[in-house]
Amino acid sequence: MPLKIVYKPHTLHFRKEAGTSRGVLTQKTSWIIIVTDSEKPGVAGYGECGPLQGLSVDDVPDFEARLADVCGIFNELDLDVFPFNLGIILEQLIPENLPSVRAGIEMALLDIMNGGQRVLFKNAFSNNGEGILMNGLIWMGSYENMLAQVEEKLSLGFTTLKMKVGAIDFEQECRILEAIRQRFDKGTITLRVDANGAFTADNAKERLSLLSAFDLHSIEQPVKAGQHELMADLCASSPVPVALDEELIGITNYRDKFALLKKLAPPFIILKPTLLGGFTATSEWIEIANRLHIGWWITSALESNIGLNAIAQYAAKFNNPLPQGLGTGQLYTNNFDSPLTVENGHLYYKKEVAWTLPGHALAEPA
Repeated sequence: MPLKIVYKPHTLHFRKEAGTSRGVLTQKTSWIIIVTDSEKPGVAGYGECGPLQGLSVDDVPDFEARLADVCGIFNELDLDVFPFNLGIILEQLIPENLPSVRAGIEMALLDIMNGGQRVLFKNAFSNNGEGILMNGLIWMGSYENMLAQVEEKLSLGFTTLKMKVGAIDFEQECRILEAIRQRFDKGTITLRVDANGAFTADNAKERLSLLSAFDLHSIEQPVKAGQHELMADLCASSPVPVALDEELIGITNYRDKFALLKKLAPPFIILKPTLLGGFTATSEWIEIANRLHIGWWITSALESNIGLNAIAQYAAKFNNPLPQGLGTGQLYTNNFDSPLTVENGHLYYKKEVAWTLPGHALAEPA
């Protein structure tokens, strides 16, 4: 029963401009993957390849051509998939420098292996309606805009807020954090910040010292990736616990992963399966982090609800008590309708709500 892959790009449009230290986002393109089985009409597995502009290893001009090549080879081989050969297919068919392709095809294969019902991992989240605690994301913007976002997230029941820093005036960012702390102590509201590598060797320690006044849970990627001596120093000395994010991207070898975490010894790492090469690759990071007593949480990377659903179900496998970064499903005007629902700062999978997905015949097999 040979499987076939088709794909189609889908451009997601943001409801509001989303500001980061790398610029302002208004839209984001993903490639929707559909795997079908000729012997099971009407059954399909869905996945999503969602490279992030300026960040993903596979953010390249000929991305779609490379995706088409992978799908063409897959379709020529008359493959079937089982738990024992899934990893072999991903490793031997999809190059390491196409992490979002590995992630998207892995999602689709897991889906069709489990009956094509969008339940890739059976657990309390996907089966029993248990929620996943999340942080509420505050995008960069004007002082007034960011304060308004804070108020919105608090009104929606979020008890952990994650604020992007490093693009507007640093003093204004500190004023926003101060305004939150004047109203809520760290026992009531947990604060995370994400610098996306915006600090420099000259100002990082001073800024981390200033930020420590606000009882922050952590700071993601204070300086740009690849500065290992500087980052190791910051991980050891920062009064705000450091969480590595971009630092992990592009590292695929198990020994290299172990060496990096051993050398930098961060308090936390943040795991984005789409950027790391899928769930198999992400599980390696988790295994190493657990061995080295490093905390971690899982974050979506601006996927549509197709990718977000898969990532949330994967995250739920681990019963990690830390808030996860899965609150991106409501960002878009043209997302796919799904059972994913945000209530009181938690993500839920409401099985009674139907999916609205693109049809199987998105494109002719490559």
